[in-house]
Amino acid sequence: MEDEKIIDLYWNRSENAISETAGKYGGYCYSIAYRILTNQEDAQECVNDTYMAAWNAMPPKRPAILATFLGKITRHLSIDRWRSQNRVKRGGGEMVLALEELEECIDSGESAEKALERKELAMVFNRFLDSLPETERRVFLCRYWYLDPVKDIAAAFGFSGSKVTSMLYRTRGKLRTVLEKEGLL
Repeated sequence: MEDEKIIDLYWNRSENAISETAGKYGGYCYSIAYRILTNQEDAQECVNDTYMAAWNAMPPKRPAILATFLGKITRHLSIDRWRSQNRVKRGGGEMVLALEELEECIDSGESAEKALERKELAMVFNRFLDSLPETERRVFLCRYWYLDPVKDIAAAFGFSGSKVTSMLYRTRGKLRTVLEKEGLL
């Protein structure tokens, strides 16, 4: 079913919206959740929570790209669940590795007075991503948005693991330079 028709189902409050969404995007959402949580049950629960969040968001929101909308919801729900489960102890998996790699570039302070800085950071970050060559941007997003392991990224792009690691290192260096130049570090 076309995305517009699925969105119309949400707007018409048809219960078929959930089943159509699950049929078309269930695997996509599950892969995002599983890469973050590394637990099948937790990942499936986040996917189900994604459907509920989409149901509650439409209307009034009408997403331009349904896959991106659902992926963003799934990612946020999964990260929230991961944080909740790992408050006291640090767990393993790609989430920790990816966050540690980005730690040198992004200030993790969450104080209220930094809200404007976070907004500015998002704008700078988006401009930075737009400035990257397509392959470099895709590799960076695979690692830090989708939390793909380096070996999976290497296989997907036909690169060696060391090439991906080097590319990510150089891209993080560029990001750090941009953030320093903008006064965000």
